[in-house]
Amino acid sequence: MNIQNTIETKVKEGFLALYHIEIPSVEFQATRKEFEGDITVVVFPLLRYKKGNPVQIGEDLGKYLVENIVEITNYNVVKGFLNLVIDDAFYTNFFNSIYADATFGVVSTKQDEKAVMVEYSSPNTNKPLHLGHVRNNLLGYSVAEIIKASGKKVYKTQIINDRGIHICKSMLAWEKYGHGETPESTGLKGDKLVGNYYVKFDQEYKKEIAQLIAKGKTEEEAKKQAPLLVEAQKMLLKWEAGDKKVVSLWETMNSWVYAGFDVTYKNMGVDFDTLYYESDTYLLGKDVVAQGIEKGVFYKKEDGSVWCDLTDEGLDEKIVLRSDGTAVYMTQDIGTAIQRVKDFPDVGGMVYTVGNEQDYHFQVLFLILKKLGFDWAKQLHHLSYGMVDLPSGKMKSREGTVVDADDLMVEMTTTAKEISEELGKLEGYSDEEKLDLYKTIGLGALKYFVLKVDPKKRILFDPKSSVDFQGNTGPFIQYTYARIQSIIRKADFDYNIISSGVEIALHDKEKELLKQLELFPETIQQAATNYSPAIIANYTYDLVKEFNSFYQNVSILGEENQDKKVFRVQLAKKVADTIKLAFSLLGIQVPERM
Repeated sequence: MNIQNTIETKVKEGFLALYHIEIPSVEFQATRKEFEGDITVVVFPLLRYKKGNPVQIGEDLGKYLVENIVEITNYNVVKGFLNLVIDDAFYTNFFNSIYADATFGVVSTKQDEKAVMVEYSSPNTNKPLHLGHVRNNLLGYSVAEIIKASGKKVYKTQIINDRGIHICKSMLAWEKYGHGETPESTGLKGDKLVGNYYVKFDQEYKKEIAQLIAKGKTEEEAKKQAPLLVEAQKMLLKWEAGDKKVVSLWETMNSWVYAGFDVTYKNMGVDFDTLYYESDTYLLGKDVVAQGIEKGVFYKKEDGSVWCDLTDEGLDEKIVLRSDGTAVYMTQDIGTAIQRVKDFPDVGGMVYTVGNEQDYHFQVLFLILKKLGFDWAKQLHHLSYGMVDLPSGKMKSREGTVVDADDLMVEMTTTAKEISEELGKLEGYSDEEKLDLYKTIGLGALKYFVLKVDPKKRILFDPKSSVDFQGNTGPFIQYTYARIQSIIRKADFDYNIISSGVEIALHDKEKELLKQLELFPETIQQAATNYSPAIIANYTYDLVKEFNSFYQNVSILGEENQDKKVFRVQLAKKVADTIKLAFSLLGIQVPERM
């Protein structure tokens, strides 16, 4: 239990003992710099339970806490704020208890806890991953790692959209204009090659539309009647009928794309435990519709279509089966969710990492699954995120104006190289070491820039400003980590020696750093509960700011007192370990030298 939890428990006990009143919670804040104290109890919210002078209530509680918590040595009350002074020994004891703990803050997987399945990426097999996928992947991967660190078993998954008219468009364009090109013959990644033909289809399709309009067709008629689209629709029907030639081409082109995706995922530093394919799942859920009709969750209209009436929930009516018996995406998602729990019986909840344009879809999906009576449906979460914008404007895949994920990662590495060379701090590095460092800095900048923002907010991404060695950026935090490694390398004594037991009076800057470290376990739990890597990112930035303030105000290796010197090196090392662990939850690496 951390000191804040201890204080909260005692404030509740004190309120009961002093006023015979039970209170549900206690509000805290950091003590303002101009007042003595380490943590502050905000008295004003307690006035709703006990009328009176907030200063007097603060005095009563202050006396009670000094008498009942050995770590609290003094207090002062400023208006409605009770500032508590915590004994240095508490912080040094806390530090000694965590110093050797390599996984401080991480909770071991609880065997009795249900697992969580986190879905992310879920690309189409007709184009490479782009900037939007980058945010999706980074968010999903990081949330999975954070939930795992909070003590739950996690399965990382994706559903690959490998069928449908958009896939057939790429296939048809390759068949017509590809002249047998392959990734090997062109030297292109397979996903890029297939994506080029998706763009090619759109170009040729627009030409056909223009020709039909010139012959007197309306734009709507031209779009529907263009020979290329008609041919793509026929190809989809052949695929659904199992036509050998079409299926063979589909398998070949998809294999090219998967090989390309694998390279991108590896470079991005994300992975998956299990994969689902829409070609396997698109018929799932139809059997559930029949059961839903029996349960009264769905109803059938005169034309044979099946619907779910959600108007009593403030939503509208949602179709789950068309009149011709074909499924819609909702049906498929219902079936896939149920299938996942069959495949992984220990799963008790799912997180869907999908852009905020699908907010309504998931609201409906979760509601229908609850109505169907699945207990785990209460533990479904849509990790909704805002779009990523660029200074140049919106991206469109079919027009080939997207920012390719691979190109972006290369650009980030190049930007890191340019800025690092300008700073000129790479003497003694081999070319290979330099390249590794540029990748670490560039990718760290990209990931941190994306993850430090609350997922729900839109991002305007500027590669140049993200690779900045000052401010709330990945490279600034990486640089601090590398600086600490330099201090440790210069320490010409055994800094891991056990403390001699001498009481060390803490410098204010040491105490502030220890307070920040103490928050780490709670931060992981908070980030897991809120599905927000931004909480980890901004905690790490605050930790680094505290360390830099400590570094500038307190001598570490120049300290004459050996006990203090050992403690300060240990403190610096623990900060570095925590930065490394926190960044690993964001999928970011840290360099030993910069």
